[in-house]
Amino acid sequence: MEYRKVGRSGLFLSEFSLGSWVTFSNQLDFPSATNIMALAFERGVNFYDNAETYGDGNSEIIMGKVLAKLNWSRDSFCVSSKVLWGGNRPTQKGLSRKHIVDACHNALKRLQVEYLDIFYCHRPDLDTPILETVVTMNHLITQGKVLYWGTSEWPPELIVKANEVAKQNGLVGPNVEQPEYNMFNRQKVEKDYLYLYEDMGLGLTTWSPLASGVLTGKYNESIPSDSRLSLLNFTWLQSLVLSDKGKEKISKVKLLSSLAQDYNFTTTQLSLLWCLQNKHVSTIILGASKLTQLEENLNVLDFKNKYTAELHTEIEKILNNTPLQEIDWKNA
Repeated sequence: MEYRKVGRSGLFLSEFSLGSWVTFSNQLDFPSATNIMALAFERGVNFYDNAETYGDGNSEIIMGKVLAKLNWSRDSFCVSSKVLWGGNRPTQKGLSRKHIVDACHNALKRLQVEYLDIFYCHRPDLDTPILETVVTMNHLITQGKVLYWGTSEWPPELIVKANEVAKQNGLVGPNVEQPEYNMFNRQKVEKDYLYLYEDMGLGLTTWSPLASGVLTGKYNESIPSDSRLSLLNFTWLQSLVLSDKGKEKISKVKLLSSLAQDYNFTTTQLSLLWCLQNKHVSTIILGASKLTQLEENLNVLDFKNKYTAELHTEIEKILNNTPLQEIDWKNA
C-alpha cells in the first residue's frame, strides 16, 4: 500500500480506502463489518468513509461499534462523514448552520470518535448561502470537531466560489472533492476539475471505481441474486445494465474481461489499476460485502508495475470515451 497526499494538504491517505454506502447495514452486520475493516486495516487502509444518510445512520452506528471493538489508535486512521440528507424535517437536511452542526454531532456520536478527519457537503444546497456553509465548517474546525472539509459531486464553479468566499473572509475552503470516477464516468475528474488541481490544490477521494459492480464483469450475463443491484432499496441501479446504455457498457465490459484475461488480471483488477493511474486521485474508495471481494481488490497492488502504456492504449480503444482534454495517465 502506498499513501497519497490529499491535494496540497499535509494529509496522506492510503491509495485504497473502505466505504460503507451500500454494504454496511444493507449487506454487512456488525460481525462481518468487523472482519472487513480488520482486514482492510491489516492491509494498510487508513481511511474509512461514511455519511449520515447511509442506512439512515445505521452505517455510522455499525462502523462506530467496529472502531470501538478494534480499538485502533486514533492517530492511525481517518474517518469521514457527509452532511445533506439527515431526515425529512426542514432542519434535518441541507447545508444550513443548524443542520451542519447537528449532523456533525450526530456523526461523532454514532461513529464514537471525538473528531472527523474529513466532513463533506454531500451535494450542493442552493437554498443556503455558500458563506453560511463555509463559516459553519470553519466553526467546527476551530472547535476541533473537523480537521478538513470538502464537497461531493459539486460542480467546479461552486467549488471555486466556496474557496473564493473562504479566502475573502480569511477562512479555510474545501480542499477535497469526492466524485464518482471509473471507466464509464470520467468527465468531472479528467476535464471539469482539471484546472482546480493546480489552482486550488484540490484532492480527490473517488467512489464507485467499479461502476456499482458493472466493471467486475458479474453482470455480463444476468443480475446475480446476491448483488447490490438486486437489493430492494437499490433496484434503481438496474438501469446500469438493463437500459440501452447499460447494454452498451456490458458489451465493453466483455471486451475488457477478455483483455484482462490476456494479462492474467481479473476484470475487477484491470478496472482498479486503470483508476490508480490518475495521480490526481488521492484515494479510491472500495466497497466490499465479502472478505474475498476485498482481498481481490487489494491484491491488485501486487500488479501495479504490470500496467503498461500498451495496456492503457488497448483499454482506451475499447472504452472510446476519453474526455476532450485527456490527462497524461503516466505523468499527471
